[in-house]
Amino acid sequence: MINESLEQNTTSTSGTHLSFWIDSVERQSFTPLANDLDTDVLIIGAGISGLTAAYCLATAGRKVVVIDDGEIASGETGRTTAHIAKELDDFYFEIAKMHGEENAKLAAESQVDAMQFIADVVAKESIGCEHEILDGYLFLHPTDEIKTLEEEYNASNKAGIESSFVDAIPGLAYEKGPALRFPGQAQFHPLKYVTGLAKAITALGNTIYTKTHATEIKEHEVVANGFRITAKEVVVATNTPVNDRVTIHTKQHPYRTYVIAATIPKGTVQHALWWDTGDRESKWVNQPYTYARLQAYDETNDLLIVGGQDHKTGQHDEEDLSQEERYRNLENWAKLRFTAMQEVKYRWSGQVMEPVDLLPFLGLNPGDKHIYIITGDSGNGMTNGTLGGMLVSDLILGIDTPYEKLYSPSRISLKATGDFLKEGANMAAQYTDLIKPAKIKSAEELQPGQGAVVGKGLNKVAAYKTEAGIVQTFSAVCPHLGCIVHWNDDENSFDCPCHGSRFDCNGVVMNGPALSNLKPISPPAK
Repeated sequence: MINESLEQNTTSTSGTHLSFWIDSVERQSFTPLANDLDTDVLIIGAGISGLTAAYCLATAGRKVVVIDDGEIASGETGRTTAHIAKELDDFYFEIAKMHGEENAKLAAESQVDAMQFIADVVAKESIGCEHEILDGYLFLHPTDEIKTLEEEYNASNKAGIESSFVDAIPGLAYEKGPALRFPGQAQFHPLKYVTGLAKAITALGNTIYTKTHATEIKEHEVVANGFRITAKEVVVATNTPVNDRVTIHTKQHPYRTYVIAATIPKGTVQHALWWDTGDRESKWVNQPYTYARLQAYDETNDLLIVGGQDHKTGQHDEEDLSQEERYRNLENWAKLRFTAMQEVKYRWSGQVMEPVDLLPFLGLNPGDKHIYIITGDSGNGMTNGTLGGMLVSDLILGIDTPYEKLYSPSRISLKATGDFLKEGANMAAQYTDLIKPAKIKSAEELQPGQGAVVGKGLNKVAAYKTEAGIVQTFSAVCPHLGCIVHWNDDENSFDCPCHGSRFDCNGVVMNGPALSNLKPISPPAK
């Protein structure tokens, strides 16, 4: 295998950090919450998980209110690569080892159900979202042996997911096989799909409020934008739960994943899904797990959408690999395999929640009777998010579901103890940032548009210099559980390396589990 690390002769780096999905569709406009209200079910989060739950409940006749602190799908649904796959990233042979063969089969059935739900809703609601059935191809990462494919072939077929060995991989010039072919996978335009869900939900007389930030979440009562919402049931569908302070955050861990989208002439490559057997923490020439697909773009071109280069949120600098290099590594990977690839038009990053026992957490929040959570997408957000919305709505409606126990957020998986301890040690290590020296001693060293954590010991400060040269300073302590945030120069944000909370350059919370902003500090740190 050739070295696929950063090369000198890369093509354009002019891609924008706005995801293609958000840039390419006009979303329905909603207003912020401006009064107290009462409803049957309150759903926090207007991504694919929350809107699926709302759709299921609304069509069953329940009164539903959805709130989101951004716009619909402005979170991780707007940053996905939108693979709709019943073949799971964490592999059925690994799930069988962790949970048993019967549960692996149950997991497979749930993925099939989620895929069918999407197809049915697209047809029923006449949603023009470019939903397309196609083949998926799993091929070997350079560090893996064919044994990985053989194990997954046996386990996936035993679980009920059809796969077969192929000697060549359609569309990939560099990868020669062998590979596993999975027929009956799918893709769509995720923003067009959730926009269609939103239209159906509101057409049934239900309400969606955007730019509405929840600050208190209790059973039967949520405070958002300073107003009180009372509800019989509350669903937290915010990628990582913002209602739970500790429990779930010890069972899963956040990763940043990077995406490029480049033009490629129509017809040069047949539409398919491609992904390799790599691990999110692989260190092979800085090239972990990678995945790709095509998307219609204009009259002459498709977009080649390639993702990967994952690392734990807030910890990219610990690997001595800049975010710019991660984008270029994706570009090098893509050019080698898709020789007709042209200009990079878009690039963005997203957040993936990795549960220690490989399965998402869907159902009642531990210790609660009327608060439900949908989290732990594990890289399969389109199916697991849909499944979460379906499962939670069934629980609220009192409908028996065979998946309740498998995905219960209260489950304890003893076989995941090793990963639990390893991830826990990694999280604990981040608290040593409280005593580590900052890389920049003074905020005055910052360039316009740059941020950093400055200061010493317990007095560390998150500082950002605006384009006008004004220094803004905030406490560098994450208000969730006290980790020191790190500057993310790709997204212009301060990211928490412990549990994945993220704050913009003005200290405003963007992603939970933190509910509040970084505390402003004045005057600026010296």
